[in-house]
Amino acid sequence: MRILWRSFGYSGFLKTCHYRIITSNSQIPFTWISLAQSLHKTLGFYLSSQRNRFSTVPEIDMNKIDPELYSPPSQVRGMTKLDRTAFKKIVTIPVLKVRKEMVNKLVRSLKKVLLQRPGIKRVIDDPKDGGNKLVMLDPHRIVSDDSFEESERLLLKELNVNPQISSHSLELAYENFKTEEILRAVLPEGQDVPSGFSRIGHIVHLNLRDHQLPFKQLIGQVIIDKNQGITSVVNKINTIDNIYRNFQMEVLSGEENMITEVRENNYTYEFDFSKVYWNPRLSTEHNRITELLKPGDVLFDVFAGVGPFAIPVAKKDCMVFANDLNPESHKWLFHNCKLNKVDQKVKIFNLDGKDFLQGPVREELMKLARRPSEERKPAVHIVMNLPAMAIELLSTFHCLLEGQYKSRELLPTVHCYSFSKADDPAKDVQQRAEALLGASLEGCSSVHLVRHVAPNKEMICITFQVPASVLYEDQPINPEEHYLKAEILEGPPFKRQRTGKASLEEQSQNGSQT
Repeated sequence: MRILWRSFGYSGFLKTCHYRIITSNSQIPFTWISLAQSLHKTLGFYLSSQRNRFSTVPEIDMNKIDPELYSPPSQVRGMTKLDRTAFKKIVTIPVLKVRKEMVNKLVRSLKKVLLQRPGIKRVIDDPKDGGNKLVMLDPHRIVSDDSFEESERLLLKELNVNPQISSHSLELAYENFKTEEILRAVLPEGQDVPSGFSRIGHIVHLNLRDHQLPFKQLIGQVIIDKNQGITSVVNKINTIDNIYRNFQMEVLSGEENMITEVRENNYTYEFDFSKVYWNPRLSTEHNRITELLKPGDVLFDVFAGVGPFAIPVAKKDCMVFANDLNPESHKWLFHNCKLNKVDQKVKIFNLDGKDFLQGPVREELMKLARRPSEERKPAVHIVMNLPAMAIELLSTFHCLLEGQYKSRELLPTVHCYSFSKADDPAKDVQQRAEALLGASLEGCSSVHLVRHVAPNKEMICITFQVPASVLYEDQPINPEEHYLKAEILEGPPFKRQRTGKASLEEQSQNGSQT
């Protein structure tokens, strides 16, 4: 109300009158009170009339909208073998009759009220008049002539188009229904339908629930039909419980070929999805870590996979030592380094993570420590992305450089990933890291929430600089000298993520890592 009063020049006056009426009625002349009350009534009437005059969003009678309009026929319920011919259905759609020469301009201007259905042309011939076209409208937005907004009415008048709505019988078929609509109609009523998936090149990876398994072949075929470029749909049939981080899968529909190509952060990766680990939901995390390194820095990637950390970092003119125990990951890592033209900057190993830390990592740190003091020593980063067990390897840093030259300039920064089901995941991961290191990380570490894995299960990355007291035997702890400053490591406040559902039509990148 204050904005409205100010436009009439009454703002200060009315605020004064209102204040006096509330605080000291008895001391204010009756005429002031009457004047203020009259102005309130007058402006209230004005506001009400203006609201009625300028409101351009018509109310839609929800009783006239059929909530099942875009639901496939009821007889498809329980179908386990896809029969596309069973999805035919006749619906009634509102249409406008428009002269041919006016159609293009009208369609451009009425986009938000036009019919939006896969595979349906929004403009068709008028069977009763060859000079007209029928423009199909969204039945959830246009239910009568009064459903148009004021701006739309003015446009229709400008183009000399009669706003009267006509009805048209439209046949919907399998091609015109969305994935979720089909699956919701087929699966048992009230049961969850697959609402998201991971796309890895031409492959879709699902994690089906038990009640969805009887319909798995149908689900796979529908996803292939509705998503361009998808030629294979697989379902994970066990958790990631082996040292190679891959899992057993079954092909639900499509081809058996699991060798695929993906693009992530402008880099190309090729691999056999059935034999290596890849999660498209980690794209942002790969980029986050890459941005932390500067040209000339050194990266040790303990569980490198097929190279999503190693390759982008190498492209920044850093020296990279990448390791993976899985022979298939090792093979594809080598291939992808060549593919992305960084094979001269990445040294590749096929070792157990602990052996990699105690062998190549220790040797390279010793070489860096021996560099002349006047020579710049690069920042060293160690990425340990194996959330199920990486944190257990932190004890390997105990006296890793025992007996060697104690360089205060060479304390590696570790990015260690872990899962947590605790009420306070950040505190849980930090306490476990401290216990394994045998040193406090209070005030000199940061915790980053990578993603929500499952209800009450988070994937966490803890970043810290290895204390000198851990790397070197009997080295005194001096936080100001040996740790990264807290403000350097500090990240945004830790918050649990909410689970979001992405449309199957959008080919969401929602995979899961368990």
